[in-house]
Amino acid sequence: MSKHIDSYSKGFVIGALVGGAIGAITALLFAPKSGEELRRDISEKSSELYHKAGNLAQDASYEISNVINSGKRKAEDMIYSAREQADALIANAEKTIKDARTKITTTSNTVSEGISTLKTAANAGIDTFKEELQNGNKLS
Repeated sequence: MSKHIDSYSKGFVIGALVGGAIGAITALLFAPKSGEELRRDISEKSSELYHKAGNLAQDASYEISNVINSGKRKAEDMIYSAREQADALIANAEKTIKDARTKITTTSNTVSEGISTLKTAANAGIDTFKEELQNGNKLS
């Protein structure tokens, strides 16, 4: 973008200078004046155009600096915003992972307790069944 603005500014300044110089010289040459007056007028107009060109170049440089600085500020703002969003996403992901691990641990403990209770109940049932079988065999 900077190259485009520099190119545009240079072209504008050059065009303004050339156009102003041609217009001033044409006006002076067609004016009914003596050679000395004509040379003095050309010299004055040339000096005037030189100062205008300097002012135009300075203004263009100032505008280009403003555009560049504005672009830098916008880029810095975008980078800062992206970093904030990335930090927030990372924090949320870490919290989600921590919560998931807690739930997995809790669920695993609950399942282990359930399996232990089921084993105990199954063993109690088997023991009771064996006792019933033995008691039933003694009665026969």
